[in-house]
Amino acid sequence: MITVTDVSLHFSDRKLFDDVNIKFTPGNCYGLIGANGAGKSTFLKILAGEIEPATGSVTLGPNERLAVLKQNHYDYEDQTVIDTVIMGHKRLYEVMKEKDAIYMKADFNDEDGIRAAELEGEFAELDGWEAEPEAAVLLQGLNIADDLHHQKMSDLTAGQKVKVLLAQALFGKPDVLLLDEPTNGLDIASINWLEEFLIDFENTVIVVSHDRHFLNKVCTHMADLDFGKIKLYVGNYDFWLESSQLATKLQAQANAKKEEQIKELEAFIARFSANASKSKQATSRKKLLDKITLDDIQPSSRRYPFVGFSPAREIGNDLLQVENVSMTLDGKKILDDVSFTLKKDDKVAFLAKNDIATTTLFKIIMGELIPDSGSVRWGVTTTHAYLPQDTTDEFSSSLSILDWLRQYASKEEDDDTFLRSFLGRMLFSGEEVKKSVNVLSGGEKVRCMLSKIMLSKANVLVLDDPTNHLDLESITALNDGLIAYKGSLLFTSHDHQFIQTIANRIIVVSANGVVDRAETSYDEFLENETLQQQVEKLYH
Repeated sequence: MITVTDVSLHFSDRKLFDDVNIKFTPGNCYGLIGANGAGKSTFLKILAGEIEPATGSVTLGPNERLAVLKQNHYDYEDQTVIDTVIMGHKRLYEVMKEKDAIYMKADFNDEDGIRAAELEGEFAELDGWEAEPEAAVLLQGLNIADDLHHQKMSDLTAGQKVKVLLAQALFGKPDVLLLDEPTNGLDIASINWLEEFLIDFENTVIVVSHDRHFLNKVCTHMADLDFGKIKLYVGNYDFWLESSQLATKLQAQANAKKEEQIKELEAFIARFSANASKSKQATSRKKLLDKITLDDIQPSSRRYPFVGFSPAREIGNDLLQVENVSMTLDGKKILDDVSFTLKKDDKVAFLAKNDIATTTLFKIIMGELIPDSGSVRWGVTTTHAYLPQDTTDEFSSSLSILDWLRQYASKEEDDDTFLRSFLGRMLFSGEEVKKSVNVLSGGEKVRCMLSKIMLSKANVLVLDDPTNHLDLESITALNDGLIAYKGSLLFTSHDHQFIQTIANRIIVVSANGVVDRAETSYDEFLENETLQQQVEKLYH
């Protein structure tokens, strides 16, 4: 258990938190949510003791241990993988190393023997004999092969290091577990494994994530950072989102009869209770949901951008034909004999074991790279807009946001009033439109790119990981905009819910060809054993 008492934090003249009082209890997983810049990661650092609050305190239960997902992947370069995981339990690792050092002494004496006996007793109390087997199980669950367990961390890829640091945080059954974006850099199988691990985890978890499917799967509560306070809500992210929208609606209908509001609330809660996932969280969540009253649900201060794409013309029968495309980069085969034909109304999620494969394919499709072999042919009625994963070149100038967007406006749209209004709907208001594009944050750059794409009125969108850098509100708005989009779509994403709600076709690409499944949802694709065997064969 971790208790927060009267915690406040101010940065210069900005108040992040003010007199926060909250208790996080065992057996629950709390999703910490809030708009970008609200202070979610900062609050986790306060809980971890890395930042001192201006006022108040954070206390753990007696003899409890807190574990944190480390963010610097290069802190352990000289350590072995297995040792790096065990270092997640600091005291156990210290005991192991001191014990080993004593036994290695050439002049081992009686005093050393007494100390070694003390350490052996503490080692046993800390379940030290299970340390290496437990670390190995965690690494295997995250798809770190056994032959890497005793390699140096410096020998691993960046993606593998991310997984090892996650295993480090999970190691040793910590009493409180703090996870900041734990699904970043994980493949689908590893995310699924982590979800099941957290569902079965019996202690306290506090997690920050932009992955809505992940939050829905693992969270028993949402801790909403809003108005400088943190308020707990029972249920997962979808429940919080719909309840806050319902609260806004009820607030707007202040003159409506209270009885009618209560009936609407009861129906809403009943629906969520009935649809709760079949996990260990569901039982306690349902009991608590049933106790919610009207006063427990409050409107949010969140602002959602408007994302809507309107193609200027309809696509004809021919959309895109890719034939026998192969590509090698830096001596490594990235794509081999990739062929597919898209038709209008296709909304295709492209998947790969490595982002390089999908990014390379999109660059070839958009004419930015010439393949070693093969061809790409667009239909004559298509007009395309592209959101690359790396937008550095787009924002290298010192143009203001307003003047940057003006470059992509038609003659009818080249008007300050129109452009300011358009940017306002994308949450760039007032003097913000005069900010130089070369100093924008990652999320602001993506919102600018989406604004450019909306002005293009293209009937085919090619989006390479568009949810990267976006906050939950912008992801939700983009998600809804693409569901409603009447054109065709080629996209990549690591967001489960994003793919599931948009895609009607899945194409997996690799250095060994493709797996192509039309007229299927993402969940159906993942649940189809034959298709998953084909994908596994493709990756090996």
